[in-house]
Amino acid sequence: MIRVSFKAAHGKLCGFRITGHAGGEMGQDIVCAAVSSAAYMTANTITDILCASADITVDDGRMDISVTDRVDDCQSILGGFRLHLQALEEQYPKRVHLMNTEV
Repeated sequence: MIRVSFKAAHGKLCGFRITGHAGGEMGQDIVCAAVSSAAYMTANTITDILCASADITVDDGRMDISVTDRVDDCQSILGGFRLHLQALEEQYPKRVHLMNTEV
């Protein structure tokens, strides 16, 4: 199962952590591909388009992003990412689980 924990500080989204796999065959899993693609688009938009600083760690089955400045400017992209994953969670409740964490 893919678990996504959205990080918030003082009521504002400031990052996320994704762990796990959706359980399908590697390279053939549309749920994993959808989450991965959206996560990379979000990370790239934050760092390369909005030019915000972020601590980013990527490893097999794990992506962790913490925005370190311009948090206000990142609210729309992080909010859109959360909405996208909420839709995936509704479609695939046994493969995607979202939670919120106050940091």
